[in-house]
Amino acid sequence: MFKLLSKESNIFSIPVYIGFLLLIVIFFNILNFNTYEAIIAGITFLGIALGYFCFHSIALNYQTHLPLFLYTFFVFGLYPGNLDIGIAVSLLTNSFLLLLLTSTNEDIRKKSYVLVGAIVALNFIFLPTTWPMAVFVIIHVIATSERIVLNLFRFLLGIILIAFSYFSLMFFMNFTTWNINYFPFGKIKFVTDYTGLFPLIPIVVMLIYAVYDHFKNYNKKSPISRYKYTFLLVFSVAQLVTIILYMNKSYEYLLLLAFPSTIIISRMLKFLPKYWMQEVSLWLIIFSLIGFKAGTYFDLF
Repeated sequence: MFKLLSKESNIFSIPVYIGFLLLIVIFFNILNFNTYEAIIAGITFLGIALGYFCFHSIALNYQTHLPLFLYTFFVFGLYPGNLDIGIAVSLLTNSFLLLLLTSTNEDIRKKSYVLVGAIVALNFIFLPTTWPMAVFVIIHVIATSERIVLNLFRFLLGIILIAFSYFSLMFFMNFTTWNINYFPFGKIKFVTDYTGLFPLIPIVVMLIYAVYDHFKNYNKKSPISRYKYTFLLVFSVAQLVTIILYMNKSYEYLLLLAFPSTIIISRMLKFLPKYWMQEVSLWLIIFSLIGFKAGTYFDLF
């Protein structure tokens, strides 16, 4: 299967995978279908579907089917069906952030920082536990910008515009009281029971090895490849902070790591020295996700 998935893909391959994604979303929502769930399912579909186009934008997949296939399988394994609207919106906003911030054109990035700030603020409104993303963007601006102060101002301006619009809307709707539970810092729930995550251990081990292998061969990478891969790693750390602090038993948070994990693992598989290693690793990923899906769907753990 690895050789089949290693064949060159093109933009016309994406609608096929999006079709599978649509079937997955419909299948897991058909039994509890209502207007609210349909809206959440639609936002989820758009966010995940946009991820397929991010592969071509980031251009770290060597134009093969492998990342597209793995991404689809990650979504199948991690998607619970009854997704919270905050997670759904976060998936959509993350896809836009990936498209905007991975551009190697400084001019494009600096013109998008107001929009990036607006997206981060909107993300926080729907899911306050994603506050580490704002920290990530600030670190990204400081590390990559030539005019740090100006770009930070643009980023903060985007946040202020959304915050002003939000509070104005709430005021005119007579929502004038402040709910202290809106702040996520008092609701930290560390993961204490890892039993349900046991099927994912092979994938975690592969991710650790992939990161190790990347830095082991760091000097062999092109500057653009190093920049985009490092971006994905720091992006993943921001998502991981949210997961560690707030996931607890809400395993749908793992969907936030589906896209970066796919790229990291697919690159690792491509550079494994033996074909049998690539094939065994691919099937191990598939069975791990199936095992995790079965465990959460049938409450086996």
